[in-house]
Amino acid sequence: MTRMKQHKIVLFGAGKIGRSFIGQLFSKGGYEVVFVDIFRPVIDELNRRKTYRVCIKSVNEEYLNITNVRGVYADDGDSVAHEVATANIVAVSVGMSGLAGIFTALAKGLLERYRIDPWLALDIIIAENMRNADEYFQDQLRKLLPSDYPFERLVGLVETSIGKMVPIMLEKDMEEDILQVFAEPYNTLILDKKGFKNPIPDISGLAPKENMKAWVDRKLFIHNLGHATAAYLGYLHNPGLLYMYEVLAVPEVLRSTRETMLESADILLKKYPGEFSYCDLQEHIEDLLMRFQNRALGDTVFRVGCDLKRKLGPDDRLAGAIRGAMEYDLPYQKILYALVCAFHFRATDETGKLLPEDAEFVNLYKKGFKSILESICRFDPVIDQMIFRQVREIENGLRDASMLLGKSSRP
Repeated sequence: MTRMKQHKIVLFGAGKIGRSFIGQLFSKGGYEVVFVDIFRPVIDELNRRKTYRVCIKSVNEEYLNITNVRGVYADDGDSVAHEVATANIVAVSVGMSGLAGIFTALAKGLLERYRIDPWLALDIIIAENMRNADEYFQDQLRKLLPSDYPFERLVGLVETSIGKMVPIMLEKDMEEDILQVFAEPYNTLILDKKGFKNPIPDISGLAPKENMKAWVDRKLFIHNLGHATAAYLGYLHNPGLLYMYEVLAVPEVLRSTRETMLESADILLKKYPGEFSYCDLQEHIEDLLMRFQNRALGDTVFRVGCDLKRKLGPDDRLAGAIRGAMEYDLPYQKILYALVCAFHFRATDETGKLLPEDAEFVNLYKKGFKSILESICRFDPVIDQMIFRQVREIENGLRDASMLLGKSSRP
């Protein structure tokens, strides 16, 4: 350890979660935080200032100055590998689209570390909202490492459940300060206790769990499902509402969102009977509904509901929950209703534009709801014919309601 820098975390991703959550926790815990990112202006500014600001949005606004930070360009492979080789711990928070670009540097760093000390393990915190993240990382890294590299002994892959909500930054806010980031007060990082090879860092905010799969599913099928449900039901109720606190101020949207989350909670109770109780999940749902209504956060319906091709994917928050309900022969009608409402989601960003992927979704939906169910949700028209029949009934009901209210039917 004499050549290893003590208390240093290398964090791939200097984005909103990286800065407001992971970077904040480890900086406050006494670590030097080295950000690795492809966006040069942020890296340059981190290296110039060595600090940045997190604005906590709540009833009382609070500012946190995060210190002892610097940055490295992601395309400087040798420097990134050296930082990884000499780190105490690594974290990854780049988003699904950025993951493919990090593995070469990670593998190179692991090999350099092995040359420095063949017995020194490295833990990698996977701060991504994805299921089976540890398996994915192992597959990708093993492809790039020699066959005789002792992977099981030297690499800890630590799954997480990222529950912190960070809104989209408006252009005016980024122009004011390229490094500042807004976030809610919630500051707990749930992570896999069994994934570590080294002792778990003793810093405030880390919440290690034994059965991590259960907690990843709780995030996806309670938090993500409930958030998306509120956005889709709220948009259908009134497309003119921009913020999450506005749609959840509508009593029927709040009630329906709660009922949908409780329907999904029943699935988790059946799947993980020893991990959660009904009371636990009910309290969690009420806490989330309060957090979703954080007016100061300014979270938009667009941010929460957009990216339909991913969020309606076969294993994601809505279709995945429906599959879980079918597996355990449990009700899923409220979840299915939220899924169909998502077919009609057309919220735009501050410039009035759809996400490009959502524009593709809209074009696919013009061919009929069956195209979405088959190609996006991956339901089988023969095996899952009941789903297709139920969706048709919901679609007809929405169309009739639109006609009664004098609304134009959405394409």
